[in-house]
Amino acid sequence: MRLDKYLKVSRLIKRRTVANEACDAGRVLVNDRPAKASFDVRQGDIIEIQFGTNSVKVEVLDVQETVRKDEAKELYRYI
Repeated sequence: MRLDKYLKVSRLIKRRTVANEACDAGRVLVNDRPAKASFDVRQGDIIEIQFGTNSVKVEVLDVQETVRKDEAKELYRYI
């Protein structure tokens, strides 16, 4: 699954266009490397998102096309 879509489905970022812009700005790292929005996310990848001075680091546990809002947190684990 594309990185921008995964960020939206997992609800780490609310909108896919915002996720796309964050990737273009270099604020999203996958396995400690800057990633484009088209990066193919797989189980076990480490995603780091930089929000200004804060950053969120998560491990991908599962990749699904659609999930309900209450099940979205099962797709990743905070590190």
